[in-house]
Amino acid sequence: MALNGGQGLPARTGIGLRSPHVAEVQATRPALSWVEVHPENYLGGGPAVRALEAIRGQYPLSFHAVGLSVGSAAGVDRRHLGRLKALADRFQPAMVSEHLAWSQAGGAYLNHLLPLPYTEESLDAVCRNVDEVQTALGRRILVENPSGYLRFAGSTIPEPEFLATLAARTGCGLLCDVNNIHVTAKNLGLDARAYLAALPGAAVGEIHVAGHSVNETGGGPILIDDHGSPVSPEVWVLYEEALRRFGPRPTLVEWDTAIPTLDTLMGEARHADARLLRAARDAHAA
Repeated sequence: MALNGGQGLPARTGIGLRSPHVAEVQATRPALSWVEVHPENYLGGGPAVRALEAIRGQYPLSFHAVGLSVGSAAGVDRRHLGRLKALADRFQPAMVSEHLAWSQAGGAYLNHLLPLPYTEESLDAVCRNVDEVQTALGRRILVENPSGYLRFAGSTIPEPEFLATLAARTGCGLLCDVNNIHVTAKNLGLDARAYLAALPGAAVGEIHVAGHSVNETGGGPILIDDHGSPVSPEVWVLYEEALRRFGPRPTLVEWDTAIPTLDTLMGEARHADARLLRAARDAHAA
């Protein structure tokens, strides 16, 4: 079947819309290019859904799912997928994305996005799950690269190659989280620029930037993708490299813990937008 990718997001910077900011956004209608929500927070109906309906009338909307568990060997929870489809049919988000991770097994949901080994067997499973999700939703989704804290001894496929093959086999797009690439590269001793270079640029439909924390351990520092601080200088540099490689892409500033004021969050979005607009000018001049 032919898959559409939604109505499309503008190649500008959006913010993750979290509950502390919903009322302020409704009341003040700030100059936001687009907003992203976790659809799992809106499956129950009620005031939250009514507020999202009002906001959807003002801004392009993206769904960034956290519960589809596309990395699960047991397959996708079809009941959850059906509820997500109903919400997507109602709101018609411009984009739907998920994580390369698993979070449910045996009917139990875990409150984590868990890693999977990169093998031919797991690639087959993820491709089946992504195909099922896209068929059910009737649209192309984006799959996000995770943050890495460990290596599986049995992994035989480099992560960027795994993602590239997934995109080629299923027709899905990729959500390139440059903070996750930075975290993974530092934790596992990889080359972040080489990781970017291995991704198929044509498949990249969106970019994420976020803050991270640094935990000092006996074995050295470990970076934690906690979305609880401003974007680091190193991640801004990597973001600029991504823009040079892929061209301007819709970009999201994520901030999910120690949530700041809306003005602070919008300030981070302006930092990204300045880089986006510069990349667009450079691409036009080339």
